Amino acid sequence: MNLKVYNTLTREKELFVPAEPGKVKIYVCGVTPYNHPHIGNARPFIIWDVIHRYFERQGLAVTHIQNFTDVDDKIIDAAAREGIAWHELAGRYIKAYFEVMDSLNVRRVDLYPRVSGHMPEIIDMVATLVDKGHAYVVDGDVYFSVQDFPSYGHLSGRSLEDMKAGARVEVDDGKHHPMDFALWKSAKPGEPSWDSPWGPGRPGWHIECSAMSHKYLGCGFDFHGGGSDLIFPHHENEVAQSEAFTGCAPFVRYWVHNGFVTVNSEKMSKSLGNFFLVKDILAHFRPMVLRFFILSTHYRSPLDFSDERLTEAERAWTRLASAVQGARQLLAQTAGKSAAPASAELAEAVALARAEYEAAMADDFNTALAISSLFALAKSLNVACQAAKDAAAVDRSGIEVAVGALEDMLSALGLIPEEQPAEGGRDEVLVGSLMEILLELRRSARERKDWATADAIRNKLQAAGIVVEDSPQGARWKRV
Repeated sequence: MNLKVYNTLTREKELFVPAEPGKVKIYVCGVTPYNHPHIGNARPFIIWDVIHRYFERQGLAVTHIQNFTDVDDKIIDAAAREGIAWHELAGRYIKAYFEVMDSLNVRRVDLYPRVSGHMPEIIDMVATLVDKGHAYVVDGDVYFSVQDFPSYGHLSGRSLEDMKAGARVEVDDGKHHPMDFALWKSAKPGEPSWDSPWGPGRPGWHIECSAMSHKYLGCGFDFHGGGSDLIFPHHENEVAQSEAFTGCAPFVRYWVHNGFVTVNSEKMSKSLGNFFLVKDILAHFRPMVLRFFILSTHYRSPLDFSDERLTEAERAWTRLASAVQGARQLLAQTAGKSAAPASAELAEAVALARAEYEAAMADDFNTALAISSLFALAKSLNVACQAAKDAAAVDRSGIEVAVGALEDMLSALGLIPEEQPAEGGRDEVLVGSLMEILLELRRSARERKDWATADAIRNKLQAAGIVVEDSPQGARWKRV
């Protein structure tokens, strides 16, 4: 295996060498289950699903861990607003997570540890850090001392002095340094808490992943993944407390971070009103379209989301899926025809696609380039199938090899060329295009203050089972 991976820790591509021959260990930061998963959640999990598949195809035994942060301020606040228990709310959205990820063909990892199930490990880690002098207690709160960890800031490329200069610190909070972070937080009225040597409380965010990754993967495991927004402070703090706890460095050998999801080049966020849930996207687009869309951009690059880009992705994905389905149908329909000589051109297209595909994946999991290599093969396959339709003999072996290769490479990306709607049935691409036209007509009517026409379009669509929802980003539609 000649795989090069961009390591956030060293800021360069490095040749991947497993810590243990024949094995690879992965920890990926999971969701905080206080709402339905959004597209920003979907991106890292689809990426790591592909990476997991890649290593399996290379013959490595993969151990893949992904947590649920089921004890968190956001969960507590959301549960309080609904008047239900925090663990009930977390359970609801963990179920919702699996529902959408299953639809996106994200395979289950080996283990999904929950913070609430690992309090003994967390408390033990915090106590050890206190005993070693890396942490201190203030009125039932426990803080990690960043000054006691000389390499603090190395992962994110920040200096402690710069961080101190830009820090906002509460008056008399008792911390020794502005960047010291909470390992354990004393209990507040009405919040879940657990007994500890420092009194009732609950863990800080960062210590949770350190305790769970150490329990299941030990120190010096291969990969730790997550969004680039987690580099600081979350992953920086993980490094500090994990290496201080174990005395072993590096805590993680390769740090892999995916880029932000943006909307019109702005980072997606609730405050900006450009926040898109996966379930809402899947009301308009097939799951494979969304998966294809995410993988069509290199994982380290920003992913700019819009309905227009998804529609473009749908058209591109349909071309690949149709090439597979068309070839399979042709092979079934021409079973009785005699065999034609093997096509050298088709065989060459297969060899070239495989070579380009493998080179792309070995270069920092470049799924975008890997996908682009498949279109030439799909085109050659379509040409061969078209020529075979009216021919007396069919190059069945060549077509079988070509379609098998295309299916194999798509499968490695978790992309399934599902059956397209039958002729005369619901054509998603056509429906999407027609909806674009109707929504544009409605938008123009609203700009002219022709409310009667705008309302008429909306009402007729609703009668046909399509609901139009207005948002700051424009009108969106879904079937009901």
